[in-house]
Amino acid sequence: MFGLPGGMEWLVILLVALLIFGGRKIPELMRGLGSGIREFKQAASGETPSTNKTQSNNTAE
Repeated sequence: MFGLPGGMEWLVILLVALLIFGGRKIPELMRGLGSGIREFKQAASGETPSTNKTQSNNTAE
């Protein structure tokens, strides 16, 4: 009955979001969402920012 939105539905959703938040606020909201998803993935895999840095330093040598 109800599934994932199709192409036209996503267009309407994006237009409404643009009208509500404005063009300048959308990139800031997406940046915050991206960093939240990144933190969640790191927490789910058991990584912390400090372990991630030490691993990248070890591979650079």
